[in-house]
Amino acid sequence: MLKWIPLESIVQVSAITERSHQLPCVIFKHSIRCNISYMAMNRLEQQWDLPETAVEAYYLDLIKYRDVSSHVAEVFGVHHESPQLLLIHQGECPYEASHLDITVDELKEALTAV
Repeated sequence: MLKWIPLESIVQVSAITERSHQLPCVIFKHSIRCNISYMAMNRLEQQWDLPETAVEAYYLDLIKYRDVSSHVAEVFGVHHESPQLLLIHQGECPYEASHLDITVDELKEALTAV
């Protein structure tokens, strides 16, 4: 079962960067105003079969926390999209997907590559 950790502050971004040296982290940037974002989120939640010890999953409401979303894009050098899934490993973002390209299978492939 997927257990989201809310991402609500810029300080947390630094903590995620540090945490990613021990355990890969994902950040799901979600727009509550977007149907595609809801579809991507629901698909992730329904297909999620990764153990809790494999990855930490963070949820970012980018409408409510726009400054955090902008900071995430800047820190990890990614173009802002919504919805968007970022894999953070060793302090960097080696994989990102957006819209309907967000799948658990693709994330698993990315995890095996890091």
